[in-house]
Amino acid sequence: MIKTPDQVVQATGLTILKRLLPFLAPYKRQFVLAGIALLVAAGATLAVPYAFKQMIDLGFGAAGARSIHNVNAYFLALFGVACILAVATAARFYMVSWLGERVTADIRSAVYRHVVSLSPQFFETTQTGEVLSRLTTDTTLIQTVVGTSISMGLRNILLLVGGLVMLFVTSVKLSAMIIVLLAFVVLPIVFFGRRVRELSRDSQDRIADASAMAGEILNAMPTVQAFTHEAVESGRFGVTVENAFTTAVQRIRARATLTLIAILLVFGAIVFVLWLGAHAVVQGSMTGGELGQFILYAVIVAGAIGALSEVLGEAQRAAGATERLLELLSAQSTIQSPAQALSLPPCPDNGAALVLQDVSFYYPSRPQTPSLQQLSLTVRPGETVAVVGASGAGKTTLFQLLLRFYDPQQGLITLDGIDIRQLDLHTLRCAIGIVPQDTVIFSANALENIRYGRADASDAEVIAAAKLAAADEFIVKLPGGYQAFLGERGVRLSGGQRQRIAIARALLKNPSLLLLDEATSALDAESERLVQMALEAAMVGRTTLVIAHRLATVQRADRIVVMDNGQIVEIGTHASLVAQGGIYANLAALQFQVAAE
Repeated sequence: MIKTPDQVVQATGLTILKRLLPFLAPYKRQFVLAGIALLVAAGATLAVPYAFKQMIDLGFGAAGARSIHNVNAYFLALFGVACILAVATAARFYMVSWLGERVTADIRSAVYRHVVSLSPQFFETTQTGEVLSRLTTDTTLIQTVVGTSISMGLRNILLLVGGLVMLFVTSVKLSAMIIVLLAFVVLPIVFFGRRVRELSRDSQDRIADASAMAGEILNAMPTVQAFTHEAVESGRFGVTVENAFTTAVQRIRARATLTLIAILLVFGAIVFVLWLGAHAVVQGSMTGGELGQFILYAVIVAGAIGALSEVLGEAQRAAGATERLLELLSAQSTIQSPAQALSLPPCPDNGAALVLQDVSFYYPSRPQTPSLQQLSLTVRPGETVAVVGASGAGKTTLFQLLLRFYDPQQGLITLDGIDIRQLDLHTLRCAIGIVPQDTVIFSANALENIRYGRADASDAEVIAAAKLAAADEFIVKLPGGYQAFLGERGVRLSGGQRQRIAIARALLKNPSLLLLDEATSALDAESERLVQMALEAAMVGRTTLVIAHRLATVQRADRIVVMDNGQIVEIGTHASLVAQGGIYANLAALQFQVAAE
């Protein structure tokens, strides 16, 4: 569940739908056209009962040729009204359907654009499956309201108001009685409407839970099948689906009850009043045509109220969906570009200068466990610094702070003498290239996967980067070469091949600061040798930080930083650290002894 206590939407009930107005505002012209068509269609509908009255009283009440003439004229008028009604209804349907699709697309784009700008802290507590559910299921409900329900609601409001006016024109006494009786219909509709909204929100939450679980399991199918947990995961998903079904049934039951009560009360009141009207005709105080007109207008009013109860149910569901979407839009990232961002100086030929001063940091989800403590480090332009240490020492956290995925609670990080918090996020991240430990390959071909490093790179530049990363040799052997589809998450590649694609992507970016997080961890000995040679060539002219558990890959670094429990405990060259006989010497002795054996 996404909750933002300080920013969560405060509106309740259907008033929350007002928050959709900014998405509707750009399309005033379409709304005006739809409104005109709506008015014409409603007017044509309200004209039908009056035409029937005239036909009954003047057509059937006259004699001979005059009667036939009147009947023909009024039937022709009815056909003309039907033609106007058909054209206006078709125009209204087209305009409101267009508006529904357009506004839904805008909302999806706005929510997605906002979500991808949020910092990783947001995704520590939010499942991506829930976000996807809100982007798809919830926006579909809003599309139903904007594209259908609003139009139907306005149409039936017009018919209700127009029908009531014409009822009073026909018979004040009977109409007043209908109004009094219909007033008792409002209370149950309002009561059950609130209940429907609450259940609609719960229903959408349960669907989001099922989507989140399905997404997590489908992304881990090799692990699920390796541990023979297919039946277990199917059972877990089945329980989640049943919970969603149970909540949906409660919502459906509430809506059915709402519809039942509304129809029974409305039509019961109308039948009672019509019974009184029939007596009035028998007594001669009303004509047959007036009673017929009153009956048709009463049917229109009753139908409008029944349709409004349906629209209200849809609107209640959409209100729940809107609330969930607005929660996403109101979530604010703790990491923001400054209002007055500074610019980086021109990058020197030998890379960027990096300084960390007394940096302390803990993850928001683990506030009692510091990941970095009073860490200070100066990296000179063009220097290659290796960062080693046991798992959990804070190495990857250091990279996340450099990219400003998080900000430290204490201390300062500068790039070329400028506090990175004073830089625009895109400026900072464009100056940094990273090869992560967990390589991400997108569902595209090899060319586009490497071009992700720099969107405006030419094909020749992409191929050159692939050759530097020793990726060209296997790409050209794929069916289709650089146009070969690599599969979802790169399932058609080996771990080493995915790693080389990621290295090529970083090299194509040509950053002044290069971050390598276990860049050769997934490679065999031969591929590691090729990539290590490529990386050494790529390190020329840029500052490089290397995280590595395999110490053989960092022996030639200018300096080696040893971290333990979020602190720098040793720093020096490979030879000097071995001579110290500390943590690094013990790690080196252990690894090289195992390698020798």
